[in-house]
Amino acid sequence: MGIRLSMHLVPTLGTLLLSLWSVPASAQQLGQLPRVHILATGGTIASTHDPSKGGLVPSLSADQLVAAAPDIRKYASISYEQVANIGSADMNAGVWLQLLDRANTVLSDPAVAGIVITHGTDTLEETAYFMDLTVDSQKPVVVVGSQRAASLADSDGPRNLLDAVRVAATPEAAGMGTMVVMNGQINAAREVTKTNTVGVETFRSFEFGELGVADVEAVRFYRRPLRRQHLALPPHPELGRVEIVNHYAGNDGLVLRQLLHGPEQFGEPNSRDGLVIAGTGLGNVGERMFETVKEALGRGIPCVVSTRVPTGRQIPLYASPGSALSLVSAGCNLSDNLSPQKARVLLMVALAVTRNAAEIKKYLQY
Repeated sequence: MGIRLSMHLVPTLGTLLLSLWSVPASAQQLGQLPRVHILATGGTIASTHDPSKGGLVPSLSADQLVAAAPDIRKYASISYEQVANIGSADMNAGVWLQLLDRANTVLSDPAVAGIVITHGTDTLEETAYFMDLTVDSQKPVVVVGSQRAASLADSDGPRNLLDAVRVAATPEAAGMGTMVVMNGQINAAREVTKTNTVGVETFRSFEFGELGVADVEAVRFYRRPLRRQHLALPPHPELGRVEIVNHYAGNDGLVLRQLLHGPEQFGEPNSRDGLVIAGTGLGNVGERMFETVKEALGRGIPCVVSTRVPTGRQIPLYASPGSALSLVSAGCNLSDNLSPQKARVLLMVALAVTRNAAEIKKYLQY
């Protein structure tokens, strides 16, 4: 893939809004800007309306995204490359590993201050958490998208990309891990989730709030993410195949039984490496579902219990069959306050590092 690098600076524009933004003093004094590398993957931020298909499709390339936000060159020297151009519903482990490889390579360059990943919003939080777990650098990784397509007059993509670059170029962003920057808000990868299907203020950290802001004057951080961990993947890693099964009123375990036995009916190997159970409340399932979970455990499949409730930890309080207490006693691990989708990411990564149950439990209980 070609990488295009631009080192020239854009003169300051004389508008009131842009005059409020300022390049960090150190960069001004040195006469140079920090370098930020952009990895583009598609999504709404890169989507335009295709009349022949009657809807939006990812179509803009990395250089077109940069061209649509020319003011980013006031804050950073920009390089970029196209890793994928897909809707984020099609995001997968293969692309994650490509992003990780490129991120680790680029961030090892002393001249690079940070990385920005452009991404669709559907699975953006999962990619962000994967990168937070696996990137081997203290330099910032910022994941950014948009809710309004690039072909719309009021697209939020250019502003979001500008803010993402500003955050990635900020010295204070070092050590913050992977962050999501949209709508002027900076959120930690572990905590953030998409909360609205179309609204621009969609990525929120419900319980703990944002890390900081990228407003018209400056980038400001107000807290640091403390519950972070790094899992060093081996060379040529294979992420575990992990499925999510939801519990709901009347669930008798049929879906999970099909998941356990279905591949065998078609003569295919059962390649389920792990399961995440999205329980109710504190992480509970019904008694019939509980029996099927125990069958999965008996097959040696690691099971992690999360909850479909958007905030709060799973706590083993109740003694009934299928409660979080009984699931833990049977051999499941709880996911603390991780959502089902993020518990899945963590288990996938953990399985690529080790198959030892005690080690996996250590990662999940961090």
